[in-house]
Amino acid sequence: MNLKPETIAKIDQLVPRYPTQRSAALPLCHLVQEDQGYLSNEAIEWIAARLELEPINIQEIVTFYPMLRTEPVGKHHVRVCRTLPCALAGAYQTCRRLEQELSCKVGHTSEDGEFTLEYVECHADCGHGPVVMIGEEQYNDIDPDKASELAAKMKSGELPGGITYS
Repeated sequence: MNLKPETIAKIDQLVPRYPTQRSAALPLCHLVQEDQGYLSNEAIEWIAARLELEPINIQEIVTFYPMLRTEPVGKHHVRVCRTLPCALAGAYQTCRRLEQELSCKVGHTSEDGEFTLEYVECHADCGHGPVVMIGEEQYNDIDPDKASELAAKMKSGELPGGITYS
């Protein structure tokens, strides 16, 4: 597995800060996912070896936390908050519109690899829901019509937020 030198440096600084190496497993998963885009079987095995653990120990963590991914995400990672305030403001209607516009079912990646659409819990901006994140950019008050506008901008390349992994 080829990690960026800066990722390796972060890992080398991080692991010794924990009294037991095992405690660094979750932070390492985040660092490797940030570098690679997702946690492949090779990445899970690498993390386990780095921490002197068995791969199943890392797999348990990866399958427990929904923010850790074992599959690559699309170029545009679209996350719709579905916590109660956003749901009451129309998050489910917004997500249905995004499904239609992006030809991508929630919880999946489009066949062309352009879009991954998923529900998430709380973006912590409850007064401005529905909240949608595309990449690391947050968009507030996204009703179905605004969702159509966002989809059109993503398709045209006008909207930033695309993900690039090396």
